[in-house]
Amino acid sequence: MTQSPARTRPARSVLAGIAAFGALGAYVLVSSVGLGLWTSLGPGPGLFPFAMGAVLASMSVLWLLQELRRPSAAGDKADGGLVLAVVVSLVLLAALLDLLGFQLSMFLFLMYHLKIRGKRGWLSALLTALAGSVGAFYAFNYGLNVALPVSSIPVLNLIGL
Repeated sequence: MTQSPARTRPARSVLAGIAAFGALGAYVLVSSVGLGLWTSLGPGPGLFPFAMGAVLASMSVLWLLQELRRPSAAGDKADGGLVLAVVVSLVLLAALLDLLGFQLSMFLFLMYHLKIRGKRGWLSALLTALAGSVGAFYAFNYGLNVALPVSSIPVLNLIGL
């Protein structure tokens, strides 16, 4: 039985991924400075994106150093069905946000991924989806004063969705 030789160089696809994440991080860093990092009242609107851009750019550099030191083994191909399911569900989430509101749209999105795709139990999926949708809504709306979409359907809007 012969062993495959150890990789000596990172795969092009890995380097392309590192470059894409690094470029995105750099773009977010530069763009967020224009929003203002600090105001007389405290943190400005660009501080959080600046921090996230810095983290993304830094992680890209660390990933590159790791790949140069010890390239990862060639991986299996991505599951096309999973990728398609995630992309389609994200498009549907974006399309339904204004109609159903954040809470209901995110609840359905999370239930799909937890129960159908992730094969979690009903109780676990329900509790996690409720915490993720309703909890995030209240954290953003009332904790951070960032308005998330509410339902444009009068009946749903009447009950707080």
